[in-house]
Amino acid sequence: MPSRAHLVDTHGRTVRDLRISVTDRCNLRCTYCMPAEGMPWLPHEQILTYEEIVRIARVAVECGVTGVRLTGGEPTVRRELATLVRQLRALSPALDLSITTNGIKLAEMAAELREAGLSRVNISLDTLVRERFVQIARRDRLADVLMGIDAARRAGFAPIKINTVLMRGFNDDEIVSLAGWARDEGLELRFIEWMPLDFQQKWDREKLVSAAETHDAIHAVYPLEPEEGDDPSAPARPWRYCDGKGRVGFVGSVSNPFCGSCDRIRLTADGQVRTCLFALKEWDFRALLRGGADDGAIEQLMRDAVLRKQPGHLIGQAEFRQPERGMSSIGG
Repeated sequence: MPSRAHLVDTHGRTVRDLRISVTDRCNLRCTYCMPAEGMPWLPHEQILTYEEIVRIARVAVECGVTGVRLTGGEPTVRRELATLVRQLRALSPALDLSITTNGIKLAEMAAELREAGLSRVNISLDTLVRERFVQIARRDRLADVLMGIDAARRAGFAPIKINTVLMRGFNDDEIVSLAGWARDEGLELRFIEWMPLDFQQKWDREKLVSAAETHDAIHAVYPLEPEEGDDPSAPARPWRYCDGKGRVGFVGSVSNPFCGSCDRIRLTADGQVRTCLFALKEWDFRALLRGGADDGAIEQLMRDAVLRKQPGHLIGQAEFRQPERGMSSIGG
């Protein structure tokens, strides 16, 4: 139970979800996220320790946060990740503790993460075609991802969600085949609109495949109906297959943003809190922690950040400015 007042912004939104990036490093180099070479990795001493991460998370949980998601970069490349999972699980047995991963290391880690207390996994996969996977990720690791999905299933994770980013002219012809594959495998596919969060800042709206377009392509082959009891603060709008064979979700971050019900804040690997993926301001918790601050000061800075959470991300408007950090540095 929260022992402190909830985190509420000036627009009446209550923060329930904390996304924690444990590293900015990754074992892939996806074209929509980062360049092939020359990434400005954070120095080791700037990365939060597990103890520092857990301390911030504990204050957040005491302020009513009920969900923590580990992200990156690729979170599984951080050493001894199961140790952090155990420490976070100890904060509350009811905590919804999840991870977003590319799945490459799950074959060796899924069982340990499950035993440590991880609740759920989201696995990123943009294509089922090996040559395309190599083209987009710049690594030949599709087989490893598929083995990771199998390992997550054997470890008992359910549901297993698959995150797919579509780009027009690249993988949009796989919409229906990906949906069919996920249905057959008992996986919950989530199509995510491509967002302007690449380090190269080469996002092109003309390559955006909207959530509505993706929905219609699937509905024409596998009829869909709205999922009842939809959580308005969840990024994905869920639909269920009329034949009862699972669900599929659509994240319309660009074409149909859900900013009005957003309940998330993000902690970067170097200890900065961001109240939106597209925020231009960060709040320095690392300096506070390493300066000897008590929990009251941590809570106050968290409240200051949340109170200044903007009403929306402004994509498509003249005022929009893409953050200097890319997605892998912010944490998804």
